[in-house]
Amino acid sequence: MTGADVMSDTVTDDAAVDDQLVVTEKAAKEFRQILSQKDLPEDTAMRLSVKGGGCSGFEYGLEVDEDPAAEDDLVVESQGVRMLMDPFSAQYLAGIVIGYHSSFKGSGFTFENPNATGSCGCGTSFSV
Repeated sequence: MTGADVMSDTVTDDAAVDDQLVVTEKAAKEFRQILSQKDLPEDTAMRLSVKGGGCSGFEYGLEVDEDPAAEDDLVVESQGVRMLMDPFSAQYLAGIVIGYHSSFKGSGFTFENPNATGSCGCGTSFSV
């Protein structure tokens, strides 16, 4: 995945590429900014999850997680960002690239999921 474009957010050779997850430089910068705004330590994790719902069947969840990782959580670090995933979510998120896109129309995290067979127009839900 190194060198792949994600809505103009490029994964570089410096990215910690893992079979489970890649965080782009822009997304990592935004994560750190969120932690700073909330006055949280830099080692606070972000939790990536999959929930039933959305117009395509599943939707992504992404939130700050101040709690210690659960015993069965998958813990992945990419670009210095600690990401947590529960086992149910991890099966749908293997190989995902989390990016960040900003434009005059809006900004937000993006998800490039190689397991998704379809997605909705807003990009927050997907099907497998």
